[in-house]
Amino acid sequence: MNQKLSFSKLLSLSLMLFAMFFGAGNMIFPPMLGQLSGENFLHSVAGFVVTDAGLSILGIAAVVMVGTKLDDLVGLIGPKFSVFVGVMIYLLIGPLFALPRTGTVSFELAVVPFIPDDISKVTFSVIFTAIFFGITYILSLNPSKIVDIVGKVLTPVLLISIAVIFITCFFHPVGEIGPATGDYASIPFFKGMIEGYLALDGLAALAFAIVVINAVKDFGISEPKAIAKYTLLAGILAGVGLGITYLALGYVGAQTSNGPAFENGGQLLATVVSKLLGTGGNIVLGLAVLLACLTTSIGLSSSFSDYFNLILPKFSYKSILATVCIFSFALSNVGLTTMIHFTLPALVMIYPPAIALILLSFCNRWIKNKPEAYALALLLAFIIGIFDGLKTANISLGSLSELVSRIPLFDLGLGWVIPAIIGCLIGTLPCVKFLSNKNS
Repeated sequence: MNQKLSFSKLLSLSLMLFAMFFGAGNMIFPPMLGQLSGENFLHSVAGFVVTDAGLSILGIAAVVMVGTKLDDLVGLIGPKFSVFVGVMIYLLIGPLFALPRTGTVSFELAVVPFIPDDISKVTFSVIFTAIFFGITYILSLNPSKIVDIVGKVLTPVLLISIAVIFITCFFHPVGEIGPATGDYASIPFFKGMIEGYLALDGLAALAFAIVVINAVKDFGISEPKAIAKYTLLAGILAGVGLGITYLALGYVGAQTSNGPAFENGGQLLATVVSKLLGTGGNIVLGLAVLLACLTTSIGLSSSFSDYFNLILPKFSYKSILATVCIFSFALSNVGLTTMIHFTLPALVMIYPPAIALILLSFCNRWIKNKPEAYALALLLAFIIGIFDGLKTANISLGSLSELVSRIPLFDLGLGWVIPAIIGCLIGTLPCVKFLSNKNS
């Protein structure tokens, strides 16, 4: 039986996925990237799109190619590693980084511009984030309604809000585009790729895939090939939408490259919109950011709770959801700049093995039943990723860091690629399989 999904339902799925991806980081990092890269903003935004939207599509494709959920993908490494890798990914895209950031960014862009400078913002932050994560909890209680809540209601409002801001900016530029600074002048594309890690969408895609797959099933699609087809189509449409939006945001940031520096992309957007549209503009921006962060928060919290309810069935979905919302509420009050400062080095360490796993999944037909190939590739990618993260944090291990820096592509943030390939090739050797069986 040839099962088909109507275009309207496919569009609804794509809007849902776009809204889940387009959250806190997606709103604030491209403008900042645009300001720092100036006249090179097209190159840096292209790099950002590759590791954000591009990796998101590949992540979804990787999951549907091997099964229907994250465990099926990480299970390629072997049962001993699948739970560990899954827990690490969900913690990173959940309460440790992404979820608290949704509340922090919402507060700084939707509330801070309207608080007088002589009034403490701490109390407002606590109250706002408590309400924010309270709403997240309520809307995530019934995950089957996410398509209706996010795809049909919140996303159109979000897109209209963003359109109002950036159409105005296009016809009334806030300044001239200036020269690039730092690595954005010498390697803008690769610097943009590293910045793409910050949005966390490459990791989030591995979790969001199951949300889309379940939504496709709810529409009456049951054939595995049809489920994979429509999940991928929704991912591609969402990825194209993300790329277009990043170009617009990067262009706005580039217009400020000749002006004063900003602490983060949130401050940049607030200043630009205030200059263009005044208080009314800040209201529109606040609404857009609030909806973007809320939709991402719903997707992350429900996916996180589903996963941990699966591996820890004695804890109910509601209790896990309540715990993650409370934890995220507490962490969201440390401040946006502080959170970004500690996030990037950690993500630079984690992303290489995640990317290696996604890419190797497309070679599964050739390295099937060779978990050692996956394990060694991910291990070496992670080791090099540690040195990349230390470099990002301006921490050196002396001669050891100097030695690792000589690895080809390390200066571009891709030093893990060749070691991962070597690890994969070694893992496919019969002797490695023999040793693994002997030790087990």
